[in-house]
Amino acid sequence: MQERSSVADLAAVLRRELDRYSPGGKLPSSRALVDRFRVSPVTVSRALAQLAAEGLVVTRPGAGAFRARPRPSAAPAGDTSWQEVALSADGAADLVPRSVDASGVLVSLAAPPPGVVEFNGGYLHPSLQPERAMAAALARAGRRPGA
Repeated sequence: MQERSSVADLAAVLRRELDRYSPGGKLPSSRALVDRFRVSPVTVSRALAQLAAEGLVVTRPGAGAFRARPRPSAAPAGDTSWQEVALSADGAADLVPRSVDASGVLVSLAAPPPGVVEFNGGYLHPSLQPERAMAAALARAGRRPGA
């Protein structure tokens, strides 16, 4: 059993007809497409949404559907040939030493000496947090009318 989708059929027809319109050109109204293809407004809406998802059509509520302008081509990829040596596992041990000096990382991860307040964790040390002052300010603000 073969099942056909009127949405897919309409989207295919509109996809072929897009060459008639210049980039930014207005497509026929939804009502005109309903009358021409004898489909429901929901079918037209879904077909246009499918084309919009593919980047072929731009829809603007109240204004209609327009052929999308061609997207600029992506910039060429940079030179990644260095990765062949840096990331290869076979035979590269002779060319590139695999040992890493992690002493700097280990020093930064070590626990600080007593009495040192760390500022790299994102939270203040509990002794520096103004909990009482904040609690008092929130209590005063909560008692105000309209709070």
